[in-house]
Amino acid sequence: MPSHCTPRPGASISTVNPDLKAKRGEVWRADLGDGKKHAVVIVSLDARNLSERASSILVVPFGSYGAEGPTTLRMEPGETGLPEPSFLKAHFIQILPKDRLIDRLPRVLSNTQMRELVAMVNRAIDPDAPYNPKRK
Repeated sequence: MPSHCTPRPGASISTVNPDLKAKRGEVWRADLGDGKKHAVVIVSLDARNLSERASSILVVPFGSYGAEGPTTLRMEPGETGLPEPSFLKAHFIQILPKDRLIDRLPRVLSNTQMRELVAMVNRAIDPDAPYNPKRK
């Protein structure tokens, strides 16, 4: 194998189909750099996501545990396509190289869910951002 085709030690190898383009609100599995597969939601704008010139996107990861709060939202399997309840953690928003996307999961967050996610990201960086917890 030519040296330019050999991954550097510790580098991730993407299995994403190059014809698949990530879109805002989609749930994907991705390599966040720790060698594990993590579920993430694409939050960057589609102008960036679909651009051939941009090599990275913005994602918010899911976690398997947590508690709802200003920057964390519990989501059920029917909402995410994941096998168990998961916690969307907006305070862990991050830049991800597109080549670290692995595969798209079957669910897409609704416009309402995306508005809540954007509000959670805002609360993660703005101490004055409003937070009105839902009453159950």
